[in-house]
Amino acid sequence: MPEFETHDCDVLVIGAGGAGLRAAIEAEAAGCRVTLVCKSLLGKAHTVMAEGGAAAAMANVDERDSWRVHFADTMRGGQYVNNWRMAELHAQEAPARIRELEAWGAVFDRTDDGRILQRNFGGHRYPRLAHVGDRTGLEIIRTLQDRVVHRKGIEVHMECTVLRLLKDGDRAAGAFGYDRERGRFRVWRARAVVLATGGIGKAFKITSNSWEYTGDGHALAYEAGAELMDMEFVQFHPTGMIWPPSVRGILVTEGVRGEGGVLTNRDGRRFMFDDVPENYRAQTADTPEEGWRYTQGDKSARRPPELLTRDHVARCIMREVKEGRGSPHGGVFLDIAWIKEKLPNASEHIKKKLPSMYHQFKQLADIDITTTPMEVGPTTHYVMGGVRVDGDSQMSTVPGLFAAGEVAAGLHGANRLGGNSLSDLLVFGRRAGEHAACFARENAVPSLDAGAVDAAARDAVAPFERAGGEAAYAVQHALQEMMQDLVGIVRREEEMTRALDGITALRERARLVSVVGNREYNPGWHTALDLANLLVVSEAVARAAIERKESRGGHFRDDYPAKDPQGATFNIVLRRGGDGAMQLERRPIPPMRDDLKAIIQELG
Repeated sequence: MPEFETHDCDVLVIGAGGAGLRAAIEAEAAGCRVTLVCKSLLGKAHTVMAEGGAAAAMANVDERDSWRVHFADTMRGGQYVNNWRMAELHAQEAPARIRELEAWGAVFDRTDDGRILQRNFGGHRYPRLAHVGDRTGLEIIRTLQDRVVHRKGIEVHMECTVLRLLKDGDRAAGAFGYDRERGRFRVWRARAVVLATGGIGKAFKITSNSWEYTGDGHALAYEAGAELMDMEFVQFHPTGMIWPPSVRGILVTEGVRGEGGVLTNRDGRRFMFDDVPENYRAQTADTPEEGWRYTQGDKSARRPPELLTRDHVARCIMREVKEGRGSPHGGVFLDIAWIKEKLPNASEHIKKKLPSMYHQFKQLADIDITTTPMEVGPTTHYVMGGVRVDGDSQMSTVPGLFAAGEVAAGLHGANRLGGNSLSDLLVFGRRAGEHAACFARENAVPSLDAGAVDAAARDAVAPFERAGGEAAYAVQHALQEMMQDLVGIVRREEEMTRALDGITALRERARLVSVVGNREYNPGWHTALDLANLLVVSEAVARAAIERKESRGGHFRDDYPAKDPQGATFNIVLRRGGDGAMQLERRPIPPMRDDLKAIIQELG
């Protein structure tokens, strides 16, 4: 392809968050030439947003913890539709990945005797999150990025968007995209491709996700013939900022609740005690005093209800708001300032444990969290669904195409536990890089189809050739409003069917959008190109959510509020049909090994 800037490598990694960086490090260590492509700047990834910590059963704070307990907690939190092999590997390998990071220079908070300190988090039975104050993700990215930039075999292409995966027959062969600054097309040829592109949050109006998270990897894999799975399971983090409007949706870390923060309604009552699920009742505190003792490390105490799973906490908050007991701006209050009743140095304690949260609220909302409760409400945060991969290798159903991190499905099932995302990207980023390197060594350099590259280029510039169409922003805004209203926290079949009709209409509008100006520095063009991906993932979420006629984890059906016992026996898998239409299938979950069943029976 002489007319386009072309790059050759052994392993192409798309996405430079924690999963992409870890995959690149592993593939390069195996002797491969690695190209790392990121949509934004290196280091600007949602891994940084994971402030509370990385879950790993190191038993540094509570010796009762083990990989078996972590496995059981992950499966229970995921409502047993997880890929159990991934949950097993994750629980077993996470401690080694944390110690590896420490050896590479990560500076974790320490216990009094010098071990890595671990904190409580929602859904975890014991203190399990290795952390750096409330800046854990930032420290992980810093450590991984430092290792990447000092590796000679890794080439980084920043501010580049991938528009299409290229194939040689059935196998992945590279990618086509463009640099966002000048708009010049690039082609990357690779023996293996790793997707590490993150989530789909920008399909919704209120989200903690930044502009990059438009479902690129999900849609790229789907269009290339890979299968998507569990797309109905979208996590709405219970605590995002809601006031002022300019900060709506920005994440408020679960670490606030892990350090003793409580949720109250406008009457000052801790409403989370009103609704504790039966399967968590034995582990949940009966009194505020017992919950406080738990957050302070009392091993005889049970956890406060604020540390139940995220889906449950989000629905309880919405209940308070809908029933008229919410805060002035449509949320509830998260109060960490109350601990001054328990600790004489509460203000300094909060600033030490939650420095980012203190500065975030002070600078963005003019609130001092050491004296004043925060107003919070649910925000679209994470998608449990993604590319269906093999649990051991992370390879998709397309040979040579791997996926890791949020773009890959399986580990989290119906609901991700806080902290599992950081250890997920370390464990499976490493595995994806390792197996992509193996695939690259065992397969020849692929051939690229010049016709496919030319077609991708024509499609990319088509918006410039249409006159009189509407702006892409209007279509994106309409999609976000519709998904928030019709396929949000609480779902009904009639509303989701309307959403599918709306997606069809929006797809027609997207085909007619116009872009003015030229390809250099043109955000309108970038938005127009993102629309196709947003529409694919929105349709996948809506179709899968209609098909699952029960409530489970992050998927709550107002018209089917109960769990169906059969719901834990299958995953919903989507793929692109030969006619271009989205096809859906209920795929039975493979039987769990007997030894893992015994763990679930004992600890689940």
